[in-house]
Amino acid sequence: EGMEIPVIAAIHGFCLGGGLELALACHFRIAAENAVFGQPEINLGIIPGFGGTQRLARTIGLGRALEMILTGNNVMARAAEQWGLVNKVVPEEDLLQEARAFAGMLMKKGKVALSAGLRATVGGLKLTFSEGMELETEQFGRVAETEDMREGTRAFLEKRQPQFKDR
Repeated sequence: EGMEIPVIAAIHGFCLGGGLELALACHFRIAAENAVFGQPEINLGIIPGFGGTQRLARTIGLGRALEMILTGNNVMARAAEQWGLVNKVVPEEDLLQEARAFAGMLMKKGKVALSAGLRATVGGLKLTFSEGMELETEQFGRVAETEDMREGTRAFLEKRQPQFKDR
């Protein structure tokens, strides 16, 4: 989650315990229809220990996170999508193609703006609301002075796709 570029998890089959905690550290999660999610640690007399309690609650809300963590029950892919645990559910045979297509779409965006968006959004969660707003304003100021911003504006006005140079 601290990466300067978006990280995408492509998930199929069982995504339990530490596997789910790893997926939660990614910015985006695309799941196959057969994916099953869970934090079964409670059944072993322990709790998630690698960010599961914190990331899960921030991702799907306290009530649903507690349901998963304290019951150890699994969640199927479609429910995980409805809960906001995954961004998209696709047929199993299309999973890698969909993840690559999503990555390709992101790669067409300006890297400077992508990084600033990640810093403002992910970093802002660790701050008070006012501090988060200051961080957003700072990051906006950085990207507003870039060549990419000028190219993006020109492309918009000229009704064409921008050709970002990442500066």
